[in-house]
Amino acid sequence: MALSELPVVVIGAGPVGLAAAAHLRERGLPHRVLEAGPHPAAGVRAWGHVRLFSPWDQLIDPAARRLLEGTGWHAPAGAAYPTGSEWAESYLTPLAEALGDVVLTDHRVVGVSRRGRDRMVDAGRDAEPLVVTAVTPEGTTRFLARAVIDASGTTTSPNPLGADGRPAIGEGGVGEGGVGEGGVADGIDREVPDLADAVVRDRFAGVHTAVVGAGHSAMTAVMGLAELVEEAPGTRVSWVVRGALTPTRVGGGEADELPRRGALGMAAESAVTTGLVTAVEGFRTAAVEVRAGRLALVDDEGRAVEDVDRVVGLTGYRPDLAPLTEVRLDLDPVTQAPRALGPLIDPNVHSCGTVPPHGEAELRQPEPGFYLAGMKSYGRAPTFLALTGFEQVRSIVAAIAGDSEAAARVELTLPETGVCGGSGVADGLPVVEGVGGGSCC
Repeated sequence: MALSELPVVVIGAGPVGLAAAAHLRERGLPHRVLEAGPHPAAGVRAWGHVRLFSPWDQLIDPAARRLLEGTGWHAPAGAAYPTGSEWAESYLTPLAEALGDVVLTDHRVVGVSRRGRDRMVDAGRDAEPLVVTAVTPEGTTRFLARAVIDASGTTTSPNPLGADGRPAIGEGGVGEGGVGEGGVADGIDREVPDLADAVVRDRFAGVHTAVVGAGHSAMTAVMGLAELVEEAPGTRVSWVVRGALTPTRVGGGEADELPRRGALGMAAESAVTTGLVTAVEGFRTAAVEVRAGRLALVDDEGRAVEDVDRVVGLTGYRPDLAPLTEVRLDLDPVTQAPRALGPLIDPNVHSCGTVPPHGEAELRQPEPGFYLAGMKSYGRAPTFLALTGFEQVRSIVAAIAGDSEAAARVELTLPETGVCGGSGVADGLPVVEGVGGGSCC
């Protein structure tokens, strides 16, 4: 089979991966979608109890909409704000079903390479297909591909509590693939607690919880726990952040063009000012200790947040690059995003308005036909919106199809945050709509 006749392999059946498949279907390009989870949108369902701060009309890819409408599907009301589960059930699952058997679940990708060539070999490299190796219930399988779009996201690779990017002493190990075992890892939650679940609620009621992180996930957790403070006697919440909870850090408020995002920041700030939540600012975690049977967070200056029963660590994510060691990548040294994209999203310098529109040109890698897309394309940088991912894959698929004009065209306008001035915030989570956010952009 000629290289141009091979399928495009998409890694990840989340919002961006499925959108990529819809664009490939529309272009008439053969494709496969490999999903590590047992069903499509497994990553979104993991935070299904969280309500997104983007409305429905910003959560549906245009090519996916056209495909679904051909099946008789009707889009949910555009002004409503779904939860992650509602996004999955009302849009992502029907989209996967419309795509059919090209979506393969329980296919965990463990490697991407070039057939017959390791990363050191130049000769004949461009003429060989990419090889995607996946572990399935039936064994290890290799897929040949003309191109690969890695939209596997980052939410399975949480950052540690340690402020220097390494696990705090006593926390447990963390590598490029996420948090490992050991230390007190079993006492640390890495996701927003679902307090509507009675079992989870009992775990946090009447105890002292330390929420570590400054982004939208941390704000969501703080708000839920603040309500529990009022309802369950003995409940305490400490909100631990590396910097100061300035207006820039809690968002654009009423000036935010995503009203729910602005309201979240204002509500979290109110929880602190009314005393429901205790803010611990300028705290850079260096160790997690067990003292008299309870946990203590210790910073690099020796200060401690003591008598803690539960820790909710929402300090961001990092890309899992381990499967990509045999493809040639050119990544920004700060963000671990594609080099051309990194400066556009670096929270150390990018502090106002929107992320500039970008597409295939900024996402292109030295390895021909290989692209990072979606959250994974942002590396460790925060503030990723579904709209951005939809535009990325539209442009990438156009380039794969040979339509350079469409690939270069900008078809995206992002909502402003209402925050201008000052530096970005590097210690929050990526904004996966309602699940993250740390930069003021």
